[in-house]
Amino acid sequence: MRDVLPGEKQTRERVLTQLRATYRRFGFAEIETPAIEPLSRLRSNQGGENESMLFEILRRGLAPDEPVLPAEAADLALRYDLTVPLTRYYASHQAELPDVFRALQTGSVWRAERPQKGRFRQFTQVDIDILGEPGILAEVDLLVATLTAFADLGMADDVTLLVNDRRTLADLLGAAGFAGDTVPDALIALDKLDKIGPDGVAAELMALGAPDGVRAVLDTVLAVRDDAEAALAAGTLTLPGLGAVSLYDLPAIVAAVRAVLPDARVTLDPSLVRGMGYYTGPIFEVKHAKVGSSVAGGGRYDGVVGKWLGRDVPAAGFSIGFERIIDLVAPEPPAGQRVALLYPEGADIPALLGARARLQADGADVTLVRTPRKPSASFFAGLVEQGLTHVADFPQARVRPLGG
Repeated sequence: MRDVLPGEKQTRERVLTQLRATYRRFGFAEIETPAIEPLSRLRSNQGGENESMLFEILRRGLAPDEPVLPAEAADLALRYDLTVPLTRYYASHQAELPDVFRALQTGSVWRAERPQKGRFRQFTQVDIDILGEPGILAEVDLLVATLTAFADLGMADDVTLLVNDRRTLADLLGAAGFAGDTVPDALIALDKLDKIGPDGVAAELMALGAPDGVRAVLDTVLAVRDDAEAALAAGTLTLPGLGAVSLYDLPAIVAAVRAVLPDARVTLDPSLVRGMGYYTGPIFEVKHAKVGSSVAGGGRYDGVVGKWLGRDVPAAGFSIGFERIIDLVAPEPPAGQRVALLYPEGADIPALLGARARLQADGADVTLVRTPRKPSASFFAGLVEQGLTHVADFPQARVRPLGG
């Protein structure tokens, strides 16, 4: 967890405002859910490894001297994403919501990550979800809206959308001989392709069994990575000597997104897995060229709402990795004057505030800054880092550009 300084906070709010504006143009309605959810909901065997990284909250009213088992000491936890709370929200309010509900949600989530660069225990997510739409319109609309959001942030030239389908992955591994409990571990191994390479993935798959199918899986995945267009045109993935598996709706989804956004880079990646256990169909990620990692991800999760509602509701969502894109967004030139009004210790307070009011009347945002006895270059550089554009000395209050 970390503190946010004023300059970064300004950037974060600008980006968040832009994302909200884009998604509202696409008809998504903003909602809010609590930071805390029942532990039983967050441990529903659908959140993958995130369920092992919960910040749990002790039950209220425990007597200090009452013995309690660790497993019974907590009943609530901080949410690890925004999707599980959304499905609970929909189940609770479905009578008040439209048949097809388009939700926009922003907020902090918490995961007990191992501290390392780029991974935070508290971070912001920006999610859009469509509940109640069973067809590919949901996926296409989510993808078009999110690619448009990246374009509105000036990032269109640096992002690529990757798509896959959990059903295709299951069929691919099944055709290769993986079954039952080995499938989740095989998915985890396949997801490491970019990190440990084909030989590393092959070793992990061989350890799970089905040795005759390991080479077929890897040859298929690598071939499609080299020529995704051929696979999309065929609508299948062909395993050497083992037959073919369907790409389901992926060719239609890709074609529709390209028709709406001809300049967008969209491709099939058969090694894309996504870590959450709740995905049931198409899955997708956005990768950024400058960092080589995912900056957004999502997919279809038709089985989650039914856990709380008692009947299945089709659902799909896309989440932007807000923390990952902040440093990638081009800086915005300051709008208008942001003036540092410099005053000495002991300045006349009514006169100082009157000078500030006159600058504000001229349209400036004004920050009162006490002047050190000997202002240095680093002092003025610090004002620039805070987002201030101009400076004025009390009592004259003549405005000049910082650095001028």
